[in-house]
Amino acid sequence: MGNTELLSIHVHPVKALRGQAPREAVVEPWGLAGDRRWALIDDGGKVVTQRQFPRLALAAAKLLPGGVRLSAPGLEPLTVRVPEPVGTVSLEIFRDKVEGVLADDAAHDWCSAHVGADVRLVHMDDPATRRPVDPEYALPGETVSFADGFPLLVTTTASLDALNSLIAQGGKAAEGPLPMDRFRPNLVVAGADPWAEDGWSRLAVGEVEFRVAKPCGRCVVTTTDQATAARGKEPLATLARHRRMDGRLVFGQNLVPLSRGTVRVGDPVRVVA
Repeated sequence: MGNTELLSIHVHPVKALRGQAPREAVVEPWGLAGDRRWALIDDGGKVVTQRQFPRLALAAAKLLPGGVRLSAPGLEPLTVRVPEPVGTVSLEIFRDKVEGVLADDAAHDWCSAHVGADVRLVHMDDPATRRPVDPEYALPGETVSFADGFPLLVTTTASLDALNSLIAQGGKAAEGPLPMDRFRPNLVVAGADPWAEDGWSRLAVGEVEFRVAKPCGRCVVTTTDQATAARGKEPLATLARHRRMDGRLVFGQNLVPLSRGTVRVGDPVRVVA
């Protein structure tokens, strides 16, 4: 793979909101520390994302000791403390039934005001037990936070460049080049060959090893401009022509940690198997 290294790290404290890009992050069994431990649910208890509310791209969440700070255009920033796990509510995320702890009313009001609909903010108090990884792709005991399905997502700059080249072949109407934030990865790798990740099964990033679970199927969120919340047709239109696997449009790979540790920007990345 040559000089392949970790280019950037991305942590999204609240699912569907803009995250942050630290220089290093602790890897826990269920994902990067602080990643997607919070989510929004509707009045029926279903988790909502940019699929339903593209405006969520315009709100941001920053990790704080013991909580998160929310910010969005037109609203005063709000600090939300991790709620005491004195009682849980049932919620649904992609057919998974999960327990979570409600944040306070101020958080619900703030998030509802931004979205323009009644939503509530919930926290996953115990990611070690709350939600198993899809058993079709999991090893016994593997769990995940409020991420779509797996603890981490890795993408590569070479594959994004290759995808943008394919998009550009659409001519004057091409919606590109697209930035990496359309794909909301946790780890971005530089120095690999385009689509090399298709052949990975185990990956080492610095001191931490990961199991590659499956390619990441992509949804309408990737068509959402993360700076404006406007929707287009790309990259799904191009992925449909060039990157269809097992009926899914894929970009990036889902990872499950095999060890704990810390990953850092600049860490060497090597394929173990």
